Amino acid sequence: MAHEIVARHLAAPATFLLESSRPLSFVASQGLVVLGPFVDAALDVPNYDAFVRMIEKRENVEKLLVRIEELEEDRLSRARKKGKPSPGEEAKEHGPGED
Repeated sequence: MAHEIVARHLAAPATFLLESSRPLSFVASQGLVVLGPFVDAALDVPNYDAFVRMIEKRENVEKLLVRIEELEEDRLSRARKKGKPSPGEEAKEHGPGED
């Protein structure tokens, strides 16, 4: 799951969402159980049940966050080696409002 998040360049929003929902992870997982039949009917989400079971435990959310951070740092370091600045680094180079 962490690989998919980083590959889609969603590390920052996923980290924000997971960090903000960490205190409610068990309650959120139970809400996702209730929504399961609707999600199955509307979307093709192959690992939905595994995700729901994973976030029931807070320590798993922490492990996912750590893994996302590790993979994102690895992706950024590979991009730097290739000479491709990340979107955040481009903004720092140009400064606010400069194009």
